[in-house]
Amino acid sequence: MHTHPKPSAPFLKWVGGKSRLLPFLLPRLPAGRRLLEPFVGAGAVFLAANYPHYVINDVNADLVAVWRCLQQRPEQFIAGAKSFFTPANLSRAAFLRIRDEFNASTSALERAVRLPYLNRFGFNGLYRVNQSGLYNVSFGRPARVPTFPEASMRAAAAKLARVNVLQGSFEAVMEMARAGDVLYLDPPYCPTTNGKSFVGYAKQGFGLQDHQRLVDFAHAAARRGAHVLVSNHDTPETRRLYAGWAIHETSVRRSVSAASSHRGIARELLAELTSRHP
Repeated sequence: MHTHPKPSAPFLKWVGGKSRLLPFLLPRLPAGRRLLEPFVGAGAVFLAANYPHYVINDVNADLVAVWRCLQQRPEQFIAGAKSFFTPANLSRAAFLRIRDEFNASTSALERAVRLPYLNRFGFNGLYRVNQSGLYNVSFGRPARVPTFPEASMRAAAAKLARVNVLQGSFEAVMEMARAGDVLYLDPPYCPTTNGKSFVGYAKQGFGLQDHQRLVDFAHAAARRGAHVLVSNHDTPETRRLYAGWAIHETSVRRSVSAASSHRGIARELLAELTSRHP
């Protein structure tokens, strides 16, 4: 019998975050010995799920540094991150100074402790980099100092005791999946019919060939006995990608986007591939 820390809400805003979809997603996650998330993002699913063990991964090195610092030195990380949430830093000039410090630093810890500030004080919770890999989100002009999410960070730190935190490609994590594992994939979504989808988390982006490769690796994982679930937009293209899979449909209101015209109700699907032993 495993005891589990209290589930935590994400302490970062993240484009495509799954907090609003948890009532739809969690009942559809099967039991297993381990949950693997190759695209963990802000971790809404991982933080709310209930498994004995976890593997979380992201291609975004700064995001992974936050997870690792919170896992390995939580008190230092929380104190460092909290120090930026002050009235003195509630200005565009302060934001740009801290953003410049973030971009100039080569220290994972120094960058990690600044990311919650940039995330909460920056425009609409975006993480976006330019072609040079530099974080370039503008000041969000919050009306007051945002609440520092200390309770959520501490709950996450407790859960991270049972987590293997990785940074790299989704393929490497998918290749780890075996019988008894649940593989939940939340990649940058395929474009909708108006061509809109946010892929600015990393400078290399995520295209249709990447989605097709993900499907190929999913079939291989299922043949090894893993249970695979993928979230994406519900479009003719994604229906083609996941042909033969079980499809669960839902709608979600989008509120974190670079432009208000891209917010609103979006149709999504959860594609499920059950284990298929040879």
